[in-house]
Amino acid sequence: MAVVTELIKEENGALSFGNYELVSKTKLDGFDFKGDKYKVKTFNEITKLEKNGSFVYESVPGTVVHNFRASDSLVEFEVEGKEDSQITLELEAGQEYVTMIDGNSTGAMKTNLGGKLNLSVELNPGQVSSIKIEKR
Repeated sequence: MAVVTELIKEENGALSFGNYELVSKTKLDGFDFKGDKYKVKTFNEITKLEKNGSFVYESVPGTVVHNFRASDSLVEFEVEGKEDSQITLELEAGQEYVTMIDGNSTGAMKTNLGGKLNLSVELNPGQVSSIKIEKR
């Protein structure tokens, strides 16, 4: 897969966003998708996605995300980057979620009072990891 040169786009009914190859922070605001407005900020140090002004996704360092789909009980996406990444998602506060990375369970995790869920993903250039987070 490749970086998203448009910064954010719709692909197969899902979102793809991010470009970890950029050396300076670049953003795109007001992207319409399924009646919501999205904003993406991305470059080699961070990738961040907001929906209607609320936090959705952040990775440090920056990543590329493909096929991002989120519902009340499930978040799925594929991620790639140049090196291991710390990913933060905003989900429902105080809930337990089962996390799968490349089909392997990393166990159940509970979100904090703000609804943040953190996970580390081992990434190598050219390699894509599949992430699935399901509410218990």
